[in-house]
Amino acid sequence: MHTAAGVEASLPIRSDTDLVWVRQHVRQAAARLGFGLVDQTKLVTAASELARNTLVHGGGGRMDVSHVVTDGVSGLRLAFSDSGPGIPDLDRALSDGYTSGDGLGMGMGGARRLVHDFEVETVPGSGTTVRVTSWVGRPPRPRREV
Repeated sequence: MHTAAGVEASLPIRSDTDLVWVRQHVRQAAARLGFGLVDQTKLVTAASELARNTLVHGGGGRMDVSHVVTDGVSGLRLAFSDSGPGIPDLDRALSDGYTSGDGLGMGMGGARRLVHDFEVETVPGSGTTVRVTSWVGRPPRPRREV
């Protein structure tokens, strides 16, 4: 039996050390909820990219972690929030191959492919919140080309 104990958290993202804590917490939380190793790695990779974006482009912020359940399926929801300059061209930032050169080289589009649900709220001059959710045991949906 997997448990949600120790999953919920709000972690600061203000330094490279905080990025390490984000990755460790996401891996441990995913393991507690019963994610397999491959799905843990996908979620940690997406979280790492999004946390780095929060630090580098947003000037720092936080990651809020929550356990969610829909139709009896457990999931892990991560919300990365900052009060930075926002994303002036969201479509470009989400496009394949676009990277600022500071992260893992996968960009937000790559992070989006690693999770089941992906949502961005950004207001130029007021910050950005990126919410991602992955579900235990659920295969990824094919991405539609837009």
